[in-house]
Amino acid sequence: MQRHLAQPEDIPITQQFSIIATRPVLPQPPQPRARGRLHVSTKRAGQRSVLDALHQSGSAKCLFPRSPGRSADSAAHDSAAHTGVAYAGALEAVFLNTAGGITGGDQFSFSAQAAAHTQLTITTQACERAYRAQPDETGEIRTDLRVAAGGRLNWLPQETILFQGCAVDRRLDVDLEAGAEFLMVEPLVFGRTAMGEILTQIDFRDRIEIRRRGLPLVLDAMQLSGNVADHLQKPFIAGGAGAMALVVYVAPDAAAHLDSIRRQLPETGGASLLQEDVLILRLLAPDSFLLRQTLMPVLKRLNGAFLPRCWMT
Repeated sequence: MQRHLAQPEDIPITQQFSIIATRPVLPQPPQPRARGRLHVSTKRAGQRSVLDALHQSGSAKCLFPRSPGRSADSAAHDSAAHTGVAYAGALEAVFLNTAGGITGGDQFSFSAQAAAHTQLTITTQACERAYRAQPDETGEIRTDLRVAAGGRLNWLPQETILFQGCAVDRRLDVDLEAGAEFLMVEPLVFGRTAMGEILTQIDFRDRIEIRRRGLPLVLDAMQLSGNVADHLQKPFIAGGAGAMALVVYVAPDAAAHLDSIRRQLPETGGASLLQEDVLILRLLAPDSFLLRQTLMPVLKRLNGAFLPRCWMT
């Protein structure tokens, strides 16, 4: 007896199938991202401003240089110059990012408070670098500063350098009580000039809000997206500048500094008064070196001839 073997064409289509071995697609773990939180506050001890509280976590750290800051003679000079604050010692804090920079997905939060009749000067150990970010990822930096009546806070970070492909959302909020003094600078550098870097694709959002007694005093917002290099080349935008800075000075003697500061500025800088005690300065420069050459004398003048040591190296 002969057995008939069914051929493939004899099997109904509904019974023809193939088994394909598949491997489940597992979700990729997220890339490690930097996180950092930092808070510092002052109190008065005799004639000195000293540390009251310090909280730090993650990649955000704070150093306190062993330097006396301004001398008693300098502080006395400030009092005579109508700054409204007289003390022999100021507290200097140096913020640092141990991650080495910021990229997409990073989150940093900084806060500081200067108590009544104290002075706190905050700077950064080095320039902050905004590195290339992965698609759809943005680095966030939030800074919250508060100054009590009769106190003073100097926010003097070094430059932020924007790298090609960076994505950063940054916000600075400042709350001043009546009689508080405040000095700030925000220097910004567009790419690494020495390496010939051209910013053809970045996403940078920056917002600064300064309030006094809860009311808006200074509002400044900026958004740079896409081909920033072409945008900055326009004569009515930046004329090809490679760096810029904003300076805000809130103190009773602001108006007294206006004329002398204007004489120090190049054609690409300007200073004006929003109020008798509120001075605003904007500055453009070809690169970060020339930006500093103008900024440092201005900041020294507004801060009693004192600048943090980090700015001098």
